[in-house]
Amino acid sequence: MEANYKNEAEVESVYDRQSEVKAFDDSRAGVKGLIDAGVSKIPRMFINQQHDLDDNSGCSDSQFSIPIIDLNGIEKEANIRAEIVDNVRNACEKWGFFQVTNHGIPASVLDEIINGIRRFHEQDTEVKKEFYTRVLNKKVIYNSNFDLFTAAAANWRDTFSCVLAPSPPEPEELPAICRDIVAEYSKHIIRLGCTLLELVSEALGLNPNHLRDMDCAEGLLLLGHYYPPCPEPELTLGATKHTDSDFLTILLQDQLGGLQVLHENQWIDLPPKPGHLVVNIGDLLQLISNDKFKSVYHRVLVKNEGPRISVACFLRPQVQIGDSLKVYGPIKELVPEDSSPIYKETSVKDYLQHFYKKGLDGTSALPHFKL
Repeated sequence: MEANYKNEAEVESVYDRQSEVKAFDDSRAGVKGLIDAGVSKIPRMFINQQHDLDDNSGCSDSQFSIPIIDLNGIEKEANIRAEIVDNVRNACEKWGFFQVTNHGIPASVLDEIINGIRRFHEQDTEVKKEFYTRVLNKKVIYNSNFDLFTAAAANWRDTFSCVLAPSPPEPEELPAICRDIVAEYSKHIIRLGCTLLELVSEALGLNPNHLRDMDCAEGLLLLGHYYPPCPEPELTLGATKHTDSDFLTILLQDQLGGLQVLHENQWIDLPPKPGHLVVNIGDLLQLISNDKFKSVYHRVLVKNEGPRISVACFLRPQVQIGDSLKVYGPIKELVPEDSSPIYKETSVKDYLQHFYKKGLDGTSALPHFKL
């Protein structure tokens, strides 16, 4: 028995995580490169201690179904819009997540953006490597794990990211294999994002244009995630427990599933539905709403089948290119007269610097900004 303990200690002492991480990053082939190489066991850098069986089972009980909001008729009748606003308010207060249908984006466009992200990640590795970088001020980036060198465990996913507003890339800056659909999808998402921000403004009891006038829709960041099939899905995660670093996230997921939301201390499955988009509150909206609407923890499980593909669009000013010094704090109309704001004012740049430094470590970035 003592010999076994000694051998385990020796193995522990010779494991060089930084070297393993560096070799993985230097390959510029991402997690998909590991699958292409035929790995049957995941590298140690991906083993996540948070991922245990007791914490793994999702609940799909109907009493915990994430709200679905039908946007049909939103511009036609005041009573329909009032009901939709009411549904948005309830979803934002109780869940921080909801799904939307009849959102105006054609099914063909949804299908093609999923296919476009798949084509990008599955194209020849040498072509894909041209976009591989960890320089955050570029408009188009491909890599695996933005916090790769600081995270306790790497996530089992690769990401194509692109800043699409306020200043979109030139067409030649976008990968040819998904250029047209990324440009088209961004137009639809910007339009939907503005509609959703109007609804959220009204749900907060504000003028419909309040959040748009605060430039909450000024920036758009698209993240095309690719989760390859995993040979040991019980040991790792596609995305560690986290909250989002924006005002609002609009997510399209394919039909494989794996997204879970933490609700009443339970992980609730959010199964994909054809034509539906997932919307969730981000940290910056929780901050300016003075905790009226909450940015909720979520995560992604991986499977031994796949790949899973998702497209997340973040509405927030872009530090890379935009006015990163604009300051946000709790909206004064949302702070009761007899109390103080919960958060201090902060620039998006300062918030994101803290968020990126912290990484997806299973905690929220918001406590850092509390008064």
